[in-house]
Amino acid sequence: MEIHRLEHRSEEEQREERQRSLHMSSATKRRTFRTSEEEEQFSSLDYSLAAALALTATETSWEAKLRSEASALEVEKRGEKRVGFGNDWEKIEIDILNVCHLLRERVDRKALWRRVSRRTQGPNSYKNDMRIDPRLFPAGKYRMKNQFGLYTLEIRRCAVEDSATYTVMVKNAYGQASSFAKVLVRKYLGKEAGFDSEIFKRLLLGPDVEFESVLQPVFAREKEPFILACTFTQDVPDGQRNIQWFRDGMLLQQSKRRQLQYLDRQASVKVSCAYKEDEGLYTIRVPSPFGSKEQSAYVFVRDAPAEKAGAPGSPLNVQCHDVNRDCLILTWAPPSDTRGSPIIGYTIERCQGDSGVWETCHEAPGGTCRCPIRGLVEGQSYRFRVRAINRAGTSLPSKATEMVTMQDPREAERKTVIPFDLGRNIAVSKADTEDSVIIPSPPTNVRASETRQAYVLLSWDEPSPRGKEDLTYLLEKSVVGSDAWEAVSTETPVKSPRFALLDLEKGKAYRFRVRAANQYGLSDPSEPSEPITLGDPPATLPPPAQVQVFRDTKTSVSLSWDHVKGDSELLGYYIYSREVGTAEWQTVNNKPIKSNKFSVPGLKTGKEYMFCVRSVSEAGVGESSAESAPVTVKQAIATPSAPYGFALLACGKNDMVIGWKPPKRRGGGKILGYFLDQHEESEPKWQPVNHQPVPTRVYKITDLQEGHFYEFRARAVNWAGVGELSEPSDLFECKEWTMAQPGPPYDVRASEVRASSLMLYWEPPLYKGAGIITGYRISVQEEGSETWKPLVSDLVSATHLRVSDLEPGKCYRFQVQAVNSAGIGQPSLPSDSVLMEDKPDAREIKVGVDEEGSVFMAFEAPEAPDSSEFEWAKDYAGPPDPQRVTVKDDVCRSKLILKEPSKEDLGIYSVTVTDADEDISASHTLTEEELDKLKKLSHEIKNPIIKLISGWNIDILDHGEVRLWLEVEKLSPAAELHLIFNDKELFSSPTHKINFDREKGLVELIIQNFSDEDMGTYTAQLQDGKAKNQITLALVDDSFDKLLRASAAKRRDWKRKQGPHFVEPLQWKVTEECEVHLTCKVTNTKKESRFQWFFQKKENPKGQYDAQTGDGLLVISEMSKKDKGTYRAAISDDRGEDDTVLDLTGEAYDAVLNELCRISALSATPLKIQGTEEGIRIFSKVKFFDVDYMKTSWYHKEKRLESGDRLKSGSTLDEIWLHILDPKDSDKGKYTLEISTGKDIRKLTADLSGQAFDDALAEHQKLKQAAIIEKNRAKVVKGLPDVATIMEDKTLCLTCIISGDPSPEITWLKNDQPVAFHDRYRMEVKGTVVTITIERVCSEDSGRYGIFVKNKYGSETGLVTVSVFKHGEEPKELRKQK
Repeated sequence: MEIHRLEHRSEEEQREERQRSLHMSSATKRRTFRTSEEEEQFSSLDYSLAAALALTATETSWEAKLRSEASALEVEKRGEKRVGFGNDWEKIEIDILNVCHLLRERVDRKALWRRVSRRTQGPNSYKNDMRIDPRLFPAGKYRMKNQFGLYTLEIRRCAVEDSATYTVMVKNAYGQASSFAKVLVRKYLGKEAGFDSEIFKRLLLGPDVEFESVLQPVFAREKEPFILACTFTQDVPDGQRNIQWFRDGMLLQQSKRRQLQYLDRQASVKVSCAYKEDEGLYTIRVPSPFGSKEQSAYVFVRDAPAEKAGAPGSPLNVQCHDVNRDCLILTWAPPSDTRGSPIIGYTIERCQGDSGVWETCHEAPGGTCRCPIRGLVEGQSYRFRVRAINRAGTSLPSKATEMVTMQDPREAERKTVIPFDLGRNIAVSKADTEDSVIIPSPPTNVRASETRQAYVLLSWDEPSPRGKEDLTYLLEKSVVGSDAWEAVSTETPVKSPRFALLDLEKGKAYRFRVRAANQYGLSDPSEPSEPITLGDPPATLPPPAQVQVFRDTKTSVSLSWDHVKGDSELLGYYIYSREVGTAEWQTVNNKPIKSNKFSVPGLKTGKEYMFCVRSVSEAGVGESSAESAPVTVKQAIATPSAPYGFALLACGKNDMVIGWKPPKRRGGGKILGYFLDQHEESEPKWQPVNHQPVPTRVYKITDLQEGHFYEFRARAVNWAGVGELSEPSDLFECKEWTMAQPGPPYDVRASEVRASSLMLYWEPPLYKGAGIITGYRISVQEEGSETWKPLVSDLVSATHLRVSDLEPGKCYRFQVQAVNSAGIGQPSLPSDSVLMEDKPDAREIKVGVDEEGSVFMAFEAPEAPDSSEFEWAKDYAGPPDPQRVTVKDDVCRSKLILKEPSKEDLGIYSVTVTDADEDISASHTLTEEELDKLKKLSHEIKNPIIKLISGWNIDILDHGEVRLWLEVEKLSPAAELHLIFNDKELFSSPTHKINFDREKGLVELIIQNFSDEDMGTYTAQLQDGKAKNQITLALVDDSFDKLLRASAAKRRDWKRKQGPHFVEPLQWKVTEECEVHLTCKVTNTKKESRFQWFFQKKENPKGQYDAQTGDGLLVISEMSKKDKGTYRAAISDDRGEDDTVLDLTGEAYDAVLNELCRISALSATPLKIQGTEEGIRIFSKVKFFDVDYMKTSWYHKEKRLESGDRLKSGSTLDEIWLHILDPKDSDKGKYTLEISTGKDIRKLTADLSGQAFDDALAEHQKLKQAAIIEKNRAKVVKGLPDVATIMEDKTLCLTCIISGDPSPEITWLKNDQPVAFHDRYRMEVKGTVVTITIERVCSEDSGRYGIFVKNKYGSETGLVTVSVFKHGEEPKELRKQK
């Protein structure tokens, strides 16, 4: 806060014509110097300047002092406020030096000094017009200092009473000068209330902009955007906004791809599409009143992912050189990352104008990064880009070159510009001054300007005189040793005096000559060139030597190496890194660097890395250098910064106890101690306090004078040396403390800082006052606030406090006051400002159990300096009890081991890393629940068990062997196995083979002939070092019997397969025709093998067998209950027999029938309508039907129908029907048949209406009438046999039943003739029974008899053959049978 109000009186200054005055802001009175008769003559300006010098105290060597101490001119800082006085004199200290410089240039300084110094009086200081006499005030209150024209009045320990108008006056023989300032002393509000020289500078020259953030390295990727930005502490004034960005020292300009911005205190450079050419060291430079300020960061641009895996990175720095009318030279740099496969070539692409169409124009070999491009068109513009090729594929294209226009570079040389007439010019061509040329002269100086492995660049000088006409050139070549010349083939006319020869043969020498041609003719050939051959393959540069690596920061290291020879060919260096323990090298930079020093950022703190460097030239990337020594990424050791925060902790009559805070930068090493200086207020010099470093930050200074004021300063010492000198402390009065309240606590610090909590520590006051300390009062202050608020309402008894519920993202300061019975003591110095945030790399204490089974807490801090120590504490009360814990420290890691874990070890464990610039600390609360889990795990580790992956498993092998096996984790070669069977150890034998594979953790027992003797308990006892396990298998009772049967069955099966056997057992399937097929298949048969089918243990001859394929087939055409039973197929020969059985009963039979019905339902035909004699019949044909497995329902107009007097439904094996008796009109409509087979339902519909109903009804009536006729027609129903054989003399009776309505007429026939009934023939009719009797038959009675019945509806004949044989004869029918 400003305490001075400066009043300017400029009217007097404006009246002064001599402007080289002191620019004092207080009122100044001047008199003109009187002339003098001295031998030196001075002007009025000189005297005026001399008047200003009158303020300078007498010095014996003014010029020498000016040179040696001019740089030290500044207002001294005293006390906490460090208020500088002299005011306007401070503001003009720079002008004073300028005035002195002018004086030295224009006059004899010594002579002028001698004259004015003898007559100068003063200066004198006044307070409110009262002269100040320091002797009348307390010692050290006022301090006056006059040095080289700069007069200083210093007021120590300002109070409100010191507010006044202060005046300084000086006189000499030539005049007088005075200046005043009004000083306002306000109530103390902290250090910011005062001013130092920097604040005065800001008043004079404006605010000085500082960087708020540090530029960080950027790791971008090709073809992707990146942003590099930094912020300032305040808005940059308009006059200072000339912010400049540089890359590798080159000023960057705004472009379409690059934006340079400043907005909201942030300056940034944004690249929308990065290329490897954008890689480099970026520097931001900001002007300020005290010189420009800048900071730098490196931007890395990595290769974009290749289109094809393994393809190399893209080339870079593609540039066009030696641009002519039709050719140019293209160069580029090879990629750093070849993805493991060397570069074998490059493809060059060109784009004409702004067409955007890229075409391949040339291919270059892999050993060069330089190539001529010919065949270009004069006046056209081109861009070029390059792709690299390796065995895996082609890279992405490089960044395209800028647009180049093909033109004659010598055109400007041929013209002379003559200015005349106020800016107008006349251009005179060289051809205008030459003689007229028709046919050109021959070119001259034919030579090879560039010789490479793949080409020769031939150059020549144009003819002279050249003429005005355009020239083209014809080239000829001749092999050395031959007189024959042949034209060199060119695709287009050569217009430039150079041409790249690409088709020369290796090993041959050529001579060339050139002819010039214009529209008038062809010149004579030039003189032949010297012999020219292709060059040797280019060699890459050797690797750099002496690659050394040094620590830099906690995420970077510095590299240096020796430059390679051949700097003219060197394009730069590529750096590669590898983390120790890995095999793959990573590229560090993708753009060659020219320097032999480089800082590699972005490394992991605490990790070890190795580096190598490769040279880059047009021949490619050279071999790798020798690997550097491994280096651990940590902060490099440097001298520490200055201590700060001095506080008076106790004071006696002649001694003081001073405390201070450690340097903010410890330099990466342990602080070995401090050197203190003291300064008594009235003494001119500082005095050393100690000659040996003080190891602590509290020191008692003795032999002081009571009542005097002292200030102190200090330097810290580490291994790198003595650090920066601190600012002086406040002035402390040496006066014995006698107050009853305690002194200030000290060393208030925060640790374990997280987003909303921290741990606050402090040290108790050294001066306790009148009584013991009863507690501490903690206050907090938010950033931007001037108010201290109580942090907790109650006093804190300990010297630490867990602070929580703070607001993330805010900064806080803390202050502590001790309390005793007398009251509240002095406040401590505030702590450093603490930002509440979760650091991304914050470490926590890891709790676990190690390999030895010990419960441990470990803390790792890779960023810790080498000299750091890990300080453990329990419940923040000091180190844990060494009787209960052991601490083992390693590099960047500390481990606290609980010796005998118990409830006594519960509590909060904290750890702090010493000598670190930033707070590295953490804590962990060990609870009872967590300790129990750890103890359990510890027991398991101390008594390790071999991990069981799979317990005992049982397999039966092909021959019936029984395999018992188990699997555990991988074992060491020293692991042991003991296999116990029924309390006896089992050893490997032919019948019981034991296999133990330690690598796989497999234990295996194979029993060849498993039998009753193998019943019992099997135990595998394993031991591998300390680890043990025991796995038991009990093979008894049912489990053993089941295994025994299975083993025997497997053995039999194996034996079975030695002869003919079934490979496919009996199985059934239902065909679409609703046939059931039983199938099986045999193998290993021969011609003599016999196949048989059986049903219910009886051989079934219907079965089929194909000996060629081994297929067996039994077809059941119509499945019914008679087919229910057991089926068996057997195969046998002299080698053995085998069979397969299929039980088609129970559920199996149900499954077959269900499948039959399902397929049958799917095969049901659409409903058909048929008229019958009883009515109308609706039916569907099916291939199979079973009433138990197929359910049918009929519906009429969605109403289910039930069988009744007029409706009958039923089914047969192949048909499902509905019979409508005596049909009526009400029977018309839609009929639906629903067939259900388990879950499947099939619906069929028919529409019985309209014509369909009429047709069916007509058919019904027709059939009904026919049925009536058929019913009443005369018929022979039954009774007559086909043949009747009888012996002579017997009585023959033939009886039959007839029907008909009306009763039919009856006629018997013999051999188609009516029978006359008399004598022996008699007919009898009783109702429908008709009998014919023939008594005493004889041979004449033999013949064909028939009964003919007839009525009005029809007639019918029944026939019988009668044969009569004699006594003793055999009937003819019997003889025929024999």
